[in-house]
Amino acid sequence: MAQKIAFGVGMFANQMFPAILGIFMVVLVQDLGFPGWMWSLIYFFPRIFDSITDPIMGFISDNTKSKWGRRRQYVLIGGVIMGVAYIFMWQLFKENTLEFNFWYFFIWSIVFYLGLTFFSVPYVAMGYEMSDDFHERTNIMAIAQWIGQWAWVIAPWFWVIMYDPEWFPSADVAVRELAIWVAIPCAICAIVPAIFIKSESTLEKKYEPLNLSNIGNSLLSIFLSFKDAFSISEFRKLCFSTFLIFNAFNTVASLTFFVIVYKLFNGDADASGIWVSLFGCLGALGTTFIVIPIVTKMSKFYGKKKAFMISQSISIIGYVLLYFLFIPGKPWLYIIALPFFSFGIGSLFTIMMSMTADVIDIDELNSGLRREGIFGAIYWWMVKVGFAIAGALSGVIIAIVGFNPDVLASEQESAVNGLHLFFCFFPMAGTILAMYIMKDYSIDENRANEIREQLKKRKINTTEVVSVYKIGQLHNFTSVKINDRLASDQNFRLMPKAKQLELFNATLDEGLYGLCFSPYREDQNIGDVLTEDQIRERMDIIKPYTKWVRSFSCRDGNDYIPKIAKSKGLNTMVGAWIGDNAEENDKEIAALIKMAKEGLVDIAVIGNETLMRNDLNEEEILNYLAKVKQELPQIQIGYVDAYYQFIQRPKLVDTCDLILINCYPFWEGGKIEFASNYISEMYKATESIANGKPIIITETGWPNRGTNVGDALPSNTNAMEYFVNVNSWAKAKNIPLFYFSSFDESWKVHHEGDVGARWGLWDKNEQLKFK
Repeated sequence: MAQKIAFGVGMFANQMFPAILGIFMVVLVQDLGFPGWMWSLIYFFPRIFDSITDPIMGFISDNTKSKWGRRRQYVLIGGVIMGVAYIFMWQLFKENTLEFNFWYFFIWSIVFYLGLTFFSVPYVAMGYEMSDDFHERTNIMAIAQWIGQWAWVIAPWFWVIMYDPEWFPSADVAVRELAIWVAIPCAICAIVPAIFIKSESTLEKKYEPLNLSNIGNSLLSIFLSFKDAFSISEFRKLCFSTFLIFNAFNTVASLTFFVIVYKLFNGDADASGIWVSLFGCLGALGTTFIVIPIVTKMSKFYGKKKAFMISQSISIIGYVLLYFLFIPGKPWLYIIALPFFSFGIGSLFTIMMSMTADVIDIDELNSGLRREGIFGAIYWWMVKVGFAIAGALSGVIIAIVGFNPDVLASEQESAVNGLHLFFCFFPMAGTILAMYIMKDYSIDENRANEIREQLKKRKINTTEVVSVYKIGQLHNFTSVKINDRLASDQNFRLMPKAKQLELFNATLDEGLYGLCFSPYREDQNIGDVLTEDQIRERMDIIKPYTKWVRSFSCRDGNDYIPKIAKSKGLNTMVGAWIGDNAEENDKEIAALIKMAKEGLVDIAVIGNETLMRNDLNEEEILNYLAKVKQELPQIQIGYVDAYYQFIQRPKLVDTCDLILINCYPFWEGGKIEFASNYISEMYKATESIANGKPIIITETGWPNRGTNVGDALPSNTNAMEYFVNVNSWAKAKNIPLFYFSSFDESWKVHHEGDVGARWGLWDKNEQLKFK
């Protein structure tokens, strides 16, 4: 609980600074004579600057190595900068020229927003990191928003203080002094999370380097991370919905003073008394004590999406009531609308920030990266860009309706009514559009839990039953360490998704040397009898893309594979599956010999990774090879296993006509960045003992989902990158390579874990995965 409260105290600062800023801004127009266009520029450009620096700060924060972790130091620095800049920003004097005051405020506001970026981006990311539980995330955000809402309870009373002559002779004097009293306690609150929220050292983490020489790539990585985030449809929905609700609200929120004073009190600010302050104060109190507790419970009971929809529907009722209950001379009537009205903006960030944490899990599953900073920055970038637009639109609305603060309401009734109309129905329109966008939001508790379980399995960082390959096996046999890319490699991290897909499809369309054929459908398991039709359907799909097809067994319908492949003009590498059952082995080999004599076999294979599974010893395999060679003297014959099995066994090399090797940088825990170089070294190690015999890579690939193995992370991007780079390398070196695999096969989960079912170029439904 202490951690949650510390996070909430930071939220108070995060909301108090902009809450007071919005109130003080009125002084620029009302007391210092800033025209509408100046007000619009001051609202717009500093916030645009802020929105540009946010993603950069997110990247820096996500990749910081320090003993204090990734976030705390920036939160501390940002809090101090905000406090100092806020004080200086409001030291404005009527005696100065309008132009001087404008540029003075403009420059200091840039400094303030730079501090806000330093603080808010890592601060928000802290909240996303605090829990991976679906409902606990909502609790964290609810407590933070509950504490933060007190800023909006307190802030409206500054209207009273600023314009009370017993406090200050004028509003411009008020903001100069009040800025000090706001800045110091808020800066202290801002640094509380930096002091009290625990974080682990990141000195040993493998992050992107942060240095000037790498700044070009860093900026590109930021841009690509931005695109990655927006490629997740659920995140787009969160961002656009927040943009519409929050910024439609803020477009008219800055008009609150004018609407209340001029609609209800004929432009007499003194007569309005505390009613301007009460509007914001009571709305914030309603949010604090009614909205946040109810929304938190609704989220647990109905789910986050339904809680969002219900809350926003209630807020629409509030906006309608505000239109009818703003009656001159009866200001108390608007209080009736406030509890309804408060559900809109009051529930927004409690739910949306919790949902964003869920989306970050999806990104980690897809990319293998944990990027709270980037996602937080992007989400708040949408808020801040919209906020900047909202500020500019406020000035536009004032201009459209022809409102003049120096004229009594009775003399500009249509302008005041126009302000009131915008005040009620502009945010209502934004809310309705946001609800439409969110209607298909799909992350519920069940899906969030499924994603989290997959991430937990990945973080175990072990192969367990997944594979009999060993991490770092290449180094064990050759002492080679791989730390570089091949010069020909494409770096998919540095290109947009559209370019990734273009390269993937171009590689596929150029045609592959060979594909490992995956015959089993969703409801089938190894040993089930396959039908001719299902083999033919899948062969039709892969035929345009490969010259060779490799099969792994000669029975139970697998015998259709070479027969149909040959009928379509494809070459065949046909395997007899052998294991620890001698009777079954004899049947497989007999079927292989029969098909070969029928002209269906171009290369005959006896066994696949049999030594690695310890099903048979080397002598037993050599005997099977000798038997088949005697029966098929005109056909090239070999045995398939991991490359290092041949390095250890010169007799096996001598017996085989070809050296058929499986090479998996993934199963050895290799990084995707160096994977092509990794397989190149596997090939070189085999070449050194092959005695000049032809070498064929009979299997290699990269899964797009599942548990990581060491530094090897499954993802769509990594699967595409490996496919493109390894085929490019093989073609350039004229190395025959069979890519594994053609189709996803669910049965492999039982033998290789969750990652086993995700090696195909096509999914289990025979749809190309990457398109």
